[in-house]
Amino acid sequence: MPELTEDATFRNEDWYAEELVDRHFVRCTFFDVDLSEAVSRGAVFDGCTFGNTRFNASRHTDSAFTRCTFQRCNLFEAEFTGCKLVGSTFAQCDLRPLTVAGGDWSFVALPGADLRGVRITDVRMREADLTGANLTGATVTGVDLSAAQLHRCRLTGADLRGSDLTALDPTAVERAGAIVDATQAMVIAQALGFEIR
Repeated sequence: MPELTEDATFRNEDWYAEELVDRHFVRCTFFDVDLSEAVSRGAVFDGCTFGNTRFNASRHTDSAFTRCTFQRCNLFEAEFTGCKLVGSTFAQCDLRPLTVAGGDWSFVALPGADLRGVRITDVRMREADLTGANLTGATVTGVDLSAAQLHRCRLTGADLRGSDLTALDPTAVERAGAIVDATQAMVIAQALGFEIR
């Protein structure tokens, strides 16, 4: 059985390079916790709050951060593989460079996030809030962005091939040099400045 921790507060703790395997945290609060280079596998954080928490170079595999709040956290070089972050919110976080491969990030709130150059591949991001996010030069391939909020998104030079762009209003985003495939946007690509490769 996973080790369960509920309603706990962790403050000013050093969890550097900690291995979190099959741990389960519910409604826990993490303030000024150092999770740099930590590794999680099969861990669950449900309804948790992270404030000023450092996730630098941390690696997360098949873990869940559902309905969590990330405030002023640093995710420099963090990697999420096959993770579930449904309903989580990021505010004033350092999110780059960030790598996300697979998993479910539906309903995630990333309004105004600086996501320049991040790599997001084969992820479900249905109804995600990316309003005003800066995805300049990002790789966002094979991503389900159906019903996502993309208004005022900066997609300059972003690789969007294979992603579901049905929610994209091309007139409401910065799109110069964004890369799409022929089946995605053959109708609108040339008229709106998309480059097809």
